[in-house]
Amino acid sequence: MSAKYFLDSNILIYGDDLDAMQKNETALEIIEEAVDSGCGVISTQVLQEYFVNATRKLGVPPEIAQRKVALFSVMSVVRISVEDIYAAIDLLRLHQLSLWDALIIRCAAASGCNRVLTEDLQHGKVISGVKIENPFLNLD
Repeated sequence: MSAKYFLDSNILIYGDDLDAMQKNETALEIIEEAVDSGCGVISTQVLQEYFVNATRKLGVPPEIAQRKVALFSVMSVVRISVEDIYAAIDLLRLHQLSLWDALIIRCAAASGCNRVLTEDLQHGKVISGVKIENPFLNLD
């Protein structure tokens, strides 16, 4: 089996964003691969962020977004614990991250992922043994 990797909510959101066609196509490929390979990992935070942004920013009807949350949940889902929050606060302090980004890194590392796919963090940087990759880097 290939190495596990963590998907940030922006990957899931671009899967619904028809106004950003190149990112949409890339995101859909990533999501399909993550599900089919069994290597994709997300967290409860990612599911929450997806739902809020898909319904508020993209206008996805709540019932459709809820069904997609259920579909995304076939991936390995990290349930955020108090210990994860404490560890994320340490990452926040060490690396000047937002709490939300620190939680993404913490959950990726805690679940054994060697990389995080996101457009929100510095591409190529390694934090807690997790490499940050922006799959949309050359699409803008």
